[in-house]
Amino acid sequence: MVLEPVCCPSCNSTNVVKNGKSDEGKQRYRCRNTDCSRRSFIRDYSYRGYLPEVKQQISDMAVNGSGIRDTARVLKISPTTVIEE
Repeated sequence: MVLEPVCCPSCNSTNVVKNGKSDEGKQRYRCRNTDCSRRSFIRDYSYRGYLPEVKQQISDMAVNGSGIRDTARVLKISPTTVIEE
């Protein structure tokens, strides 16, 4: 059996513990690093709108004047996606 360390996507710390399951049944993790800005995360999101890269693209497009529908069409996500920082 091979154990693969889980790293926090924000601070790259390996001080991570399991933190229950999501509604889709995916494993949720919690970062124990006190300096980390992220509390919990999922390794493999099933919806693209939750990915940090896509959230950054949404913010960039909003700053550049793209509308909600245009952003949703270009990034192939739902227009009802909410960005939580």
